[in-house]
Amino acid sequence: MKNRRRTGLVALLSAVAVTLSGCALPYQSQIVEGTTITVAFNQAFDNYNTSSSAGNATKNANITYMTNSGFQYYDNNPALIKDTGYGSFEKISDEPLTVRYTINEGVKWSDGTQIDAADMLFAWAATSGAFADTAAVFSPASTAGLDLVTQTPEIGEDGRTLTLVYDDVYVDWELAFGVGMAAHGTVMLAYPEITDPAEAKTKLIEAIQNKDADWLAPVAEVWNNGYQFTELPENPLVYLSSGPYIIEDIVVDQYITLVSNPVYTWGPSPKFERITVRFIADFVAQLQALENGELDIVTGQPTADSLAVAQGIADSTGATIFQGEEGAYEHVDLTFNNGGPFDPATYGGDAAVAQKVRLAFLLTIPRDEIVDKIIKPLNPNATIRESFLTIPGSDRYKAITASSGAADVRNLDIERAKSLLAEAGVTTPVDVKFWYPTGNTRRQQELELIQKSAALAGFNVIDTNEPNWEFTDPSIFPINPHDAVIFAWQSTSLAVAGSDQIFGTYTDPLEKGGNYSGYSNPAIDALLDELEVTSDPSKQTEIMTEIEKTLISDAYGTMIFQFPALTVASAKVSGVKIAPLSPGYFWNFWEWAPVTE
Repeated sequence: MKNRRRTGLVALLSAVAVTLSGCALPYQSQIVEGTTITVAFNQAFDNYNTSSSAGNATKNANITYMTNSGFQYYDNNPALIKDTGYGSFEKISDEPLTVRYTINEGVKWSDGTQIDAADMLFAWAATSGAFADTAAVFSPASTAGLDLVTQTPEIGEDGRTLTLVYDDVYVDWELAFGVGMAAHGTVMLAYPEITDPAEAKTKLIEAIQNKDADWLAPVAEVWNNGYQFTELPENPLVYLSSGPYIIEDIVVDQYITLVSNPVYTWGPSPKFERITVRFIADFVAQLQALENGELDIVTGQPTADSLAVAQGIADSTGATIFQGEEGAYEHVDLTFNNGGPFDPATYGGDAAVAQKVRLAFLLTIPRDEIVDKIIKPLNPNATIRESFLTIPGSDRYKAITASSGAADVRNLDIERAKSLLAEAGVTTPVDVKFWYPTGNTRRQQELELIQKSAALAGFNVIDTNEPNWEFTDPSIFPINPHDAVIFAWQSTSLAVAGSDQIFGTYTDPLEKGGNYSGYSNPAIDALLDELEVTSDPSKQTEIMTEIEKTLISDAYGTMIFQFPALTVASAKVSGVKIAPLSPGYFWNFWEWAPVTE
């Protein structure tokens, strides 16, 4: 899916992307010396490797989007734009599906090292599952699509080309692959005695081709954990850049500053010499900082009160308000494997009892009240979202929700919840440890409504908020310690497949991707595998409907609403445009420009 936590993580939009082509004109820097723009986000950066399970978060992707380049990106339509200044790819065969990727000569990491086939081969090794169940255990956020490339990809004679051969068709092949962490940098971090980038790449290529998992094990460890930082690392290999900016400074939980990359000579040129992203959880505090001239762009999870504040600031300062609907949806997931109230193990392995307790809890979540009180003041047309895989208003949404069983669990039903708990034979009150990110006002309001409603059926919902999303990092919590969590999946693409990142079975916690629930159902696994290789749209809808039916029957969790978007830009900056997909308003950072009076 390539979804991210909306901090956050990710939902799928079932649509076909329009592919356009950017023009590879001679690069001309448009940086204005001495200029700085200061913007805000509600979560602090903490991981440079957004392809890893621990790093797969919007808060990190916002930063790496500005420090790294790629074969393509989405604009705000959203249409897929190819960056031909960086490189190119083409499908060269349908049977078997074969795709060739080429990095342009002169496209370099910020230390001057050419980006090439070694970097691409490394990305495949780390995110395909090729070394699962070996000493070299990579922990990617997703292996969708690349798990179908079981042959080691071939490197071209130019050293900048890599060819992937799929075992089967893959519906989202155009979105499946890109360069991640620097091959030479990761190797040199794992093996400090190697100081030559060329030697590092050669040894990495040989190890991957020879399947030398023992040699690769320290490399995998660095890939998994070596890019987590909240202060500027002493070793610049940890934050190598392939994009317009390089990380210059970080202050823990306060801000990160990026400075223009002198090595970058391809792709669109930004205008500001520096971008500082401040980490401010409270959206009203962001707005006040904008009013005081301390911030130029702010965004957050708005409430009716914060919208009123934004409107007042716009009236008094000339700031521009951008509203819309984001490609993110709020949801509550329940944990299946932590020994809590929703885990069959709690009831001697009785899955039917655990399912009744899960369903009872989900029926107490006051979704209509949440939408009416918290979201409709921002978006009068807001409705409850009733699909895990598709967005309201899409062609598939109506077809799927009409047949998925969503109607059976649509409404708040306290009496039915009580009956289910009685049938399950559990003693009430049932304690439920409920997590939301500390400092998130809107989710705190949601929890308060859930606590009051769930108590009526016999649930004691315990607030276990913490700020760092630690349950998403398998190195900290291999099993989610919370019984229920509330966050949003943020779409990063228009992919059809990829939901195995969330719903697919795992055995090793390091390979669970975004499955923080410990959910496992062989029927779902088979359907997800089938969806990956199905190109017929009507058949895709049938498969997706079966997936939804099973998730609802299993009482996996529930959806609440599509995110209302609210971004405010000061009168001192032009070029700001919001976008539904991650990275949101950062998508066109190169177009931001200072307004001169």
